Amino acid sequence: MAKLTLRRTRLSPAIRDLTRVVRPVTAQFIQPLFSVEGLRERESVPGLSGVWRDTADSVLRQIEADLQSGVNKFLLFGVPAHKADAELEHAYTAARIAAIKTAFGQDIWLAVDTCLCSSTTHGHCGLLSASGNYVDNPATVAALAKAAGLYGDSGADCIAPSDMMDGRVAAIRATLDRQALEQTLIMSYSAKFHSAFYGPFRIAADSAPDAGNTLQDRASYQLDPGRPNDALRSAQRDTAEGADVLMVKPGLPYLDVLRDLSQTIPLPWAVYQTSGECAGLDALSQANLGRREQLYPETWTAFVRAGASMIISYAARNAQAWLRQ
Repeated sequence: MAKLTLRRTRLSPAIRDLTRVVRPVTAQFIQPLFSVEGLRERESVPGLSGVWRDTADSVLRQIEADLQSGVNKFLLFGVPAHKADAELEHAYTAARIAAIKTAFGQDIWLAVDTCLCSSTTHGHCGLLSASGNYVDNPATVAALAKAAGLYGDSGADCIAPSDMMDGRVAAIRATLDRQALEQTLIMSYSAKFHSAFYGPFRIAADSAPDAGNTLQDRASYQLDPGRPNDALRSAQRDTAEGADVLMVKPGLPYLDVLRDLSQTIPLPWAVYQTSGECAGLDALSQANLGRREQLYPETWTAFVRAGASMIISYAARNAQAWLRQ
């Protein structure tokens, strides 16, 4: 019987490099940014290493630093100071988009998260019904389309609706086209699950649902973790409505969903490595139970293996250095 020879292609770094099939690269990464109205100085985000709630000025300096680190693609979250229940204002985020694009132009690609949770008094991703126990889908879609049009006019390269309302991609596409913004992309959070992995983000974006509300969580509009078929239906809906890129969020708990969807729908797929996922990896490193520069690349490899062509991660600004190791 012939001897097994599988290990010969694992014996040295050179041969491991030559035979590796899945290779995350820096060009695939998108770095989230938070710009918060009214801050006097930037604040760290609890649980996340090297992630900040930035001021209007410090976010520009952060982008400069990220460009030096090899990252040139960003997902902006604007956090306004004023909250309301209706007639929401998005002037702060629009101004940040314009300032960023004026400063960096075509040197960066800027997607803008388009949701209402940071703007509402109750923290939900849409406008509530009069009884407060239901997100009003038509009213929310109209508000999202209005915000998307403002962001597109301000220079956003991509609109990223994260609300999970029915019909919002079609409404946003129609608004952008009506404003002669046919070249502005839509990256839809098409498979966003009702997850426990969003904790640090909700602090960063000031977007946690108010526990005093009748509607206390987002289970009525985000996907149920136990119903993966809904992810397919949502992705098919967003594809039909004109989305250019689709997304699965969170990442690691839903690798099976990402794999199934990316094999079924031939569009570019993004995966969002959520704040809770990153905080878990950072906690392992802080407890000397793992090294960030090894933990993160392993997860990124899993995302690409499952079908992602782009990765949104809070550690994206480290990808170039860590992927070299």
